Amino acid sequence: MTRLWPSLLLLIGLAGCGVTTRNTPLELFPDMDRQPKYKPQAASTFFSDGRASRSAVPGTVAVGQLRPDDAFETGISSGMYTGKNPLPVDAGLLARGQERFDIYCAPCHDRTGSGKGIVPLRSSWLPTNLLDQRIRDMSDGELFNVATFGRRTMPGYRFQVPQGDRWAIVAYVRALQRASAGTLADVPPELRPEVR
Repeated sequence: MTRLWPSLLLLIGLAGCGVTTRNTPLELFPDMDRQPKYKPQAASTFFSDGRASRSAVPGTVAVGQLRPDDAFETGISSGMYTGKNPLPVDAGLLARGQERFDIYCAPCHDRTGSGKGIVPLRSSWLPTNLLDQRIRDMSDGELFNVATFGRRTMPGYRFQVPQGDRWAIVAYVRALQRASAGTLADVPPELRPEVR
């Protein structure tokens, strides 16, 4: 009997090696192989319009596509650029803006915003000087929109930088602009002796 076991195991093993046949294989649970369903763009006799694909229910929003505040997402409200940064500007926001600016913007615009970063030294185009009066005259929403969708040779950063960080960058650019045009009169009187 003990000599019969190896032969029996060998026979069972060979039976599972797959025998080529034209017969339909035995299916224990066929519902997983052939499910009753419509293919996309297929015809249907069930619906009166004859289409299997149905339109979305009015008011349906796809997952991840909800935009409760268009101005925060795009910098545009009622067809115009928003005038002011929607986030409260404080030291934490400026620190985050500086960190993100140094990562994403400084390679082209330089850490001072002058447009003389490392990238234009090795290419034929010059990025915008963020300290120019033309850029100062832009609203915060327009700066955000340019950072989001890009303009001319500048690429958009909507996929790399989250909205909150882009607004922080706008706040930091405003701080750079103010610092570049600052005078001693802008410094509080008690801090003026410390200015060099």
